[in-house]
Amino acid sequence: MKAIAYTQNGLSIDDPQSLIDIDLPMPLPGPRDLLVQVHAVSVNPVDTKIRKNAAVTEPRVLGWDAVGVVHAVGSDVTLFKAGDAVFYAGSILRPGTNSEYHLVDERIVGHKPRSLDDAQAAALPLTSITAWELLFDRLGVQEGGGEGQSLLIIGAAGGVGSILTQLARKLTKLTVIGTASRPETADWVRELGAHHVIDHTKPLADELSRAGLPQVDMVASLTHTDSHYTQIIEALRPQGRLVLIDDPQTLDARPLKSKSISLHWELMFTRSIYETDDMIEQHKLLERVSALIDEGVLKTTLNETFGTINAANLRRAHALVESNRSRGKVVLAGF
Repeated sequence: MKAIAYTQNGLSIDDPQSLIDIDLPMPLPGPRDLLVQVHAVSVNPVDTKIRKNAAVTEPRVLGWDAVGVVHAVGSDVTLFKAGDAVFYAGSILRPGTNSEYHLVDERIVGHKPRSLDDAQAAALPLTSITAWELLFDRLGVQEGGGEGQSLLIIGAAGGVGSILTQLARKLTKLTVIGTASRPETADWVRELGAHHVIDHTKPLADELSRAGLPQVDMVASLTHTDSHYTQIIEALRPQGRLVLIDDPQTLDARPLKSKSISLHWELMFTRSIYETDDMIEQHKLLERVSALIDEGVLKTTLNETFGTINAANLRRAHALVESNRSRGKVVLAGF
């Protein structure tokens, strides 16, 4: 089967060897696995980070978003059958989705939204899981709750920010403030439902005051946390909550103490890495997201489609993600 892999970490994405086309044998499903024929994938920052930093001794296939059709199922599978259209984000411990066929545990898979095509649906799984867990599990917001409270989303125009803004606006009563630094990304965040849009290249305190919100109850820091950390602490109310998903080199929690600010970290791979007792919650939340899409409550965050799934197009997609100038998600479809 066709696949795309890297064989040496640290190469510039401009190097043709940074991602290459290869052939691999067809994998066989384990007891709880689905063997999925992949129709579309999207690219996330985790793809570029692993390609740059994780050394390999054999070709490694990246990719943690997929839409496809179930080709075969393992002996203990109960949630899906051959022929089902599915979407999911996979496990970081297993080969990625940039291949014609892919194995995934059924407990982290959902049925694809019927109202979306493959490319539109491929934009959603990883970011939806991250945003859902961040908002409802880490910050502890209740659906329909949050009245009188505010959430600042730093990096609201990116992949996670684009779905988090929608979830917070549509499913809670929070006042949602998103950050964006360019006119086109600011317009995108407004379109997604943010009550206020501010510029994170300017002092956050000034921007929040301009919006009439000198302090906020919660901050979701999705990018460049180390650059904004001091300003985030200043912006949070006493007993506020901070959650982040990026990887600052260091993070000194001591400045949070005087305000009793709680610190949370979200990694959507945690349940699959440790096969937690509640691993199936990711199946449930993807099913819920799929229903909300079909009901018109949420919409896809697809921004660009970069053609078929091959090394050359994936290199272009990685380059865009690495530029930190992407809006929403970039997707590839078909082999």
